[in-house]
Amino acid sequence: MLTAFPKKISETTLSFSILISGGIWGLYWIPLREIEGYGIPTYWSVFFINACPLILILPLSLLKISHFRTSFWPTLQVGLLIGIAFTFYASALLETTIMRATLMFYLSPIWGTIIGYFFLSEPFTRARLLSICIAIVGLVLLLSGTNNSSYPLNIGDLFAFLSGILFSCGSSILKHRPDIKMIPLTSFVYIFTSVGAFLLIIFISNEPLINIKTFLPSIPYVFMWSTVILLPSFMIVFKVSQILFPGRVAILLMSEVVVAIISASVLVPEERMFYLQWLGALAIITAGFTELVIAKFKKKSSYIP
Repeated sequence: MLTAFPKKISETTLSFSILISGGIWGLYWIPLREIEGYGIPTYWSVFFINACPLILILPLSLLKISHFRTSFWPTLQVGLLIGIAFTFYASALLETTIMRATLMFYLSPIWGTIIGYFFLSEPFTRARLLSICIAIVGLVLLLSGTNNSSYPLNIGDLFAFLSGILFSCGSSILKHRPDIKMIPLTSFVYIFTSVGAFLLIIFISNEPLINIKTFLPSIPYVFMWSTVILLPSFMIVFKVSQILFPGRVAILLMSEVVVAIISASVLVPEERMFYLQWLGALAIITAGFTELVIAKFKKKSSYIP
């Protein structure tokens, strides 16, 4: 087991940390779209924001080279799955609306619960079923009352859908392999995300190769977002995913939905929220805490003489 968190830390604290990290992910679309303002094409921005943290991660990897000998292949598998999931998700945020990209990705509680039940022997409890049902109701409400249906489905929606499945698969393996080390995993994730973005540039977007000088003006901005803000939240999610069940992780990470929708509603005029959507956001928050509250209540009840 990794030692990034104290061994006796409570599930409530872990759940809160992943809830906050998910909220930070909800701002992921801001630097992705802002980078385009520096003259960097769409898929190159996905590549740049994920390649930048490697400046810090790769030297750390050299210092922790012995960690790569532990569970190398499972770490590689998880890094590939989550890395490509991030590539698809970041691309979806640029190709389709922020709301649709986020919602399609966050069908992952369903995939996470199914994977956990069939492959990890995770119990399918009534509390978890209730959480998923509330989350689905919230997603439906978030989709209602908007004119987003006037935007036809495109490759960005497919990317978002696939990213949710891949992320759930990766987080499920991560839960099953607590011996996976943080630095190797983070290295593989960012390497595969960057490689995935580069492959999209070549085979999907046909965007031309750009001069390194084009990146230079945006480096401080990208470094702040990718390495100072986003990287720590990614590492927290990776670690907590090894402790909590994937279904619960996916539900808690739905805080990204709320932050993404609210921030997009405020900053992007065409994606402002209506009353039903605000109710949907509230439902998603409720879903994230339903299972935790029920479990806490049952635990307290068991101590009643």
